[in-house]
Amino acid sequence: MSGVLRLESGVVKLQTASLLSGCPTPIGNSSLRKAAVGFGHRTQDDRLLLRGFMNKEIRALFPVTENYIYFNHAAVSPLSTRVREAMRWLVDDVTQNGSVHYFDWCDRFEAVRQAAARLVNAKPHEIAFMQNTSAALSAIANGIDWRAGDNVVVSKVEFPANIYPWMRLVEERGIVMKMVEERDGRIDAEEVISLIDERTRAVSLSWVQFSSGFRADLATIGKFCRQRQVIFMIDAIQGLGGLHLDVVRDSVDALAADSHKYLLGPEGIALLYVSENILARIKPTVVGWMSVNDADNHLHYDLNYREGALRFECGTLNSAGVYGLGAALELFLEVGAGKIEAHILSLSDYLAQQLTAKGYAVFGSRKVGETSAIVTCTHPQHPAKPLYELLLAQNIITAPRVGRLRIAPHFYNTHEEIDALIAALPE
Repeated sequence: MSGVLRLESGVVKLQTASLLSGCPTPIGNSSLRKAAVGFGHRTQDDRLLLRGFMNKEIRALFPVTENYIYFNHAAVSPLSTRVREAMRWLVDDVTQNGSVHYFDWCDRFEAVRQAAARLVNAKPHEIAFMQNTSAALSAIANGIDWRAGDNVVVSKVEFPANIYPWMRLVEERGIVMKMVEERDGRIDAEEVISLIDERTRAVSLSWVQFSSGFRADLATIGKFCRQRQVIFMIDAIQGLGGLHLDVVRDSVDALAADSHKYLLGPEGIALLYVSENILARIKPTVVGWMSVNDADNHLHYDLNYREGALRFECGTLNSAGVYGLGAALELFLEVGAGKIEAHILSLSDYLAQQLTAKGYAVFGSRKVGETSAIVTCTHPQHPAKPLYELLLAQNIITAPRVGRLRIAPHFYNTHEEIDALIAALPE
């Protein structure tokens, strides 16, 4: 392969004279590969803006703040200018150059994979890009070698993405789905553990519950599962990006998270983490040309799976989605997961206190370690849907969920915005 380096829009790029059609084959020269990563390099000024954590420069990255007080990150998050520009960069490149810079894209995919691994303390080969959370959860559920009478433990208040894959297996494979009760807005770790027996093959729970904001005790459940070789999987979509997650510390075997909620990325691109500890127990059930090594050798048919979780990437990726997700991940890593979590939990606590003071009943646990960004509430005289509509009319964006008003801030939100929401709510 021959090629020349050229400078375009401040980014060093490798222009290749030929195109191979698969990403697994890397560019040979490591220095060129580093240069070809392209989007994602930040100037010194960009990095300096983030040292003070919450400031007007961070707020400026989110144009939504010019028009709305946006507290609906548990549904769909607004994009930052960084995410928008990353996706626009790729779209413009394809528009102007077609596939000429394909290897640049592949290098960027791997850089984003590494960033995702850093965020959760995983290894890059344990990260795969998927279409959405449902596809990622199903890849694990369907990949287990089930026997009739085996069981999976879930909760009764899971988002449907973490229920229907198991329901299908109940019908088609004869497994049993054990469901933990929600009690006072909590999913008790000891109750989860009490349902695990010798036929339990997996425990699959939301890290943060979509309808209450309750945060599960991953470490306690994960340690118990690890000791008994039970696969512990989490739906992390309502926490990842807003809260700090360490899959090694918490003995998480697999996680799924689309990027359009707390990861602040676009829809249609998700992360799947599969620990190398369980890889041999998860059979790929959707396989394509990109699932194997030597994918560029098109007429050599050898079902030799790629390393780690990469085997679950069966075909062409959502390239623009990966670029957007990468920009979001880099922002989290620059600011720091610990700082983001501390600020978000401060907002959450303040919100819960102010709601209570105004006569609203905050649902669920407010214990340390069990809270998240999501706060839900009810009022004896004001149903959730009219409250949502009242706030929407004032450009304050929330959501009604299961009879409660759900308020879900992120790290660029402020205490002053919470004050404005409280002032807008009726007594």
